[in-house]
Amino acid sequence: MDHPRNLSSAQRLQWFGQTDRGHVRANNEDSFLALQFNAEEIYYLGKIGEAPTGSTDFVFAVSDGMGGAKAGELASRITVDKITHLLPRSFRQSAMGLETGFEDVFTELFDQVHRALAFLGSSDEEVHGMQATLSLCWFAPGWMYFGHIGDSRIYYLPASGSEIKQLSHDDTYVGWLFRTGQINEREARNHPQRSALQKALGGGNQFVDPQVGAVAYEPGDMFLLCTDGLVDGLFDSQLLEMLRRPDAREIAATPAQRLVSASLERSGRDNTTALIIEVQ
Repeated sequence: MDHPRNLSSAQRLQWFGQTDRGHVRANNEDSFLALQFNAEEIYYLGKIGEAPTGSTDFVFAVSDGMGGAKAGELASRITVDKITHLLPRSFRQSAMGLETGFEDVFTELFDQVHRALAFLGSSDEEVHGMQATLSLCWFAPGWMYFGHIGDSRIYYLPASGSEIKQLSHDDTYVGWLFRTGQINEREARNHPQRSALQKALGGGNQFVDPQVGAVAYEPGDMFLLCTDGLVDGLFDSQLLEMLRRPDAREIAATPAQRLVSASLERSGRDNTTALIIEVQ
């Protein structure tokens, strides 16, 4: 793992969140979360804001619940709520240098969320089989650590502004076909099995094996967390263009509003959520 490129305490994070139930679904089964915390205190952040890094850590997450009726909505809410109770315990480890232990932190976190959803889904018939995706970014000084399961996504836009990288792997057969070069992005988006998950939290899944990773960040970097509803309407190239080079009509909206509105115009078949974090 490379050393952080810039550990200046003057760095700031700016974030923007937006969610919409879309044109088809009666309720919104997506949830997103923004937190600032240290070893003693935790602060819920609004959907728009900015703050310096240094003495506190930040967590941003999106979750897409599944299960029908109100089960999906409850599943995603439980998922993000568990984060607020479990992750701050690890702040001391972060302060000592998280590079050697973030995999263990995420493994425990994802496992406990999974157990909570599986228990409730097996004991309450109204939410039987409830499941959720989870894509999470933890910002400590100089590093962004991420954990992921499901088909929500985490994107990284380096400061150069010329590319967009999907850090997370879609836990679907179609995602595997795309990663191995057997189908292209357009074919993946239109594939009839694109939403068939191979891994998720809760439900009948016996084992939880989240994808984990880390990125050393610098000013100008940007990160996007989103549910699959957003990319149902937008290709990666369109995400890059709208985040880095918005036109005059789009500039008045926040980056998250910009993406969600554009996705709804093109699709809107699913709940649609975007959460953008910019390093300043």
